[in-house]
Amino acid sequence: MPTPILVTGAAGFIGFHVVQRLLRDGHHVVGVDSFTPYYDISLKEARFANLAPHNTFMPERMDLADPDATRDLFAQHRFERVIHLAAQPGVRFIDPQPYVASNLVAFTHMLEACRHNGVEHLVYASSSSVYGANRRLPFSEHAAADHPISLYAATKKANEMMAHSYAHLFGLPVSGLRFFTVYGPWGRPDMAVYTFTRAIAEGREIQVANGGRVWRDFTYVDDIVEGIVRLVFHDATPDPAWDALDPDPATSSAPYRLYNIGNDRPQEINHLIALIEDALGKKARRVDVPLPPGDVLETRADVSALHRAVGFAPSTSLEDGVRLFVDWYRGYHGD
Repeated sequence: MPTPILVTGAAGFIGFHVVQRLLRDGHHVVGVDSFTPYYDISLKEARFANLAPHNTFMPERMDLADPDATRDLFAQHRFERVIHLAAQPGVRFIDPQPYVASNLVAFTHMLEACRHNGVEHLVYASSSSVYGANRRLPFSEHAAADHPISLYAATKKANEMMAHSYAHLFGLPVSGLRFFTVYGPWGRPDMAVYTFTRAIAEGREIQVANGGRVWRDFTYVDDIVEGIVRLVFHDATPDPAWDALDPDPATSSAPYRLYNIGNDRPQEINHLIALIEDALGKKARRVDVPLPPGDVLETRADVSALHRAVGFAPSTSLEDGVRLFVDWYRGYHGD
């Protein structure tokens, strides 16, 4: 049997789509998920069930915070390429323990397992939230990201530094991706596109921060998946353009890279709401609220580094993406 690719967070939104793409491309995939109840587990179960008919998909229900289970997983399969998307998401602080267990402890176990098993490339999920209080747009990987304003962002920044240390100390080829507001079919029900669609469809009020004068770099999930798949089969080798900008020789000499992955075309929340209203044929009942703690007014990704590395070029407009999401939503929920 060909060596499988490991995808963690395989019952999650992005992980599910990545697994689908890899299976469609003819790869064998081991998909790991712990089914944490951050949101309705039935959606995660439905995603996993959708993958189950593929005979090249090997599902594993396990917690990567368990070091023995993680070691056993790698000993069994000897992965060459790993896409680590499992994490505790959410910028709105509730309980620190899930963030510590999933984003710090489990990530350490992944780094150790990749280090000791000769993994050729580890691609892991970071987040645009690491830019925190940074106000210089577009957000660049070369800009400072030292002031996170959520615990989630702090753990993701920690992941970036941990990954770099493993690349520098042990030569582990590793690339991080800072995701910018991903949406699409099978999406997370706590994200804006899903929450607004559900509330408008059900005739409930939607809470709109700052009068809708908030901008996000909405990125359709298929574009994100294209970037991930291209990157995991790309070597984490030095990028001359990156090295020219990076004053730290330790960074450029290590097999480590960090990329934004977004749309580079921010859209106002008011425009998003209007598109959802049009797709549903219903008007929203709006309630204005302040911007929540941990959120920022605008995000915008400079994706030039990922474009240079693998030709990443998102192509799905928000108009098309919202229509595709609403079509899926109606089919999934029977509306």
